[in-house]
Amino acid sequence: MKISTKGRYGLTIMIELAKKHGEGPTSLKSIAQANDLSEHYLEQLIAPLRNAGLVKSIRGAYGGYILSDEPSKITAGDVIRVLEGPITPVEGIEDEEPAKRELWIRIRDAIRDVLDNTTLEDLASHSEDQEPDGYMFYI
Repeated sequence: MKISTKGRYGLTIMIELAKKHGEGPTSLKSIAQANDLSEHYLEQLIAPLRNAGLVKSIRGAYGGYILSDEPSKITAGDVIRVLEGPITPVEGIEDEEPAKRELWIRIRDAIRDVLDNTTLEDLASHSEDQEPDGYMFYI
């Protein structure tokens, strides 16, 4: 499984909304500018997140988007599944021989465990100036 820009930028949107949680709506324009991303592309990504119930849109001059729930209740897995689909490293696992099937299942479960146990609150509270703790996740 490879996480595309859809998943990466969608997670960026959600982290930015988590950082501003409780402060009112945040515009996609401000998120795009702060992260040097295309506002048009973010508009395409916000629709499935809204349809999945992860964000709410607020209309008006001071409108934008807010999280539909507390950042501690929304996981990275929730966001990735909406934008990327099911989390699976290999298609057709059931057709593999038992040894390889077990490996693919263990890899899938490890990826799911990381994504489902990492909340937006965790990601939003992680300051960019902190020293990395030795973990590097490549999916």
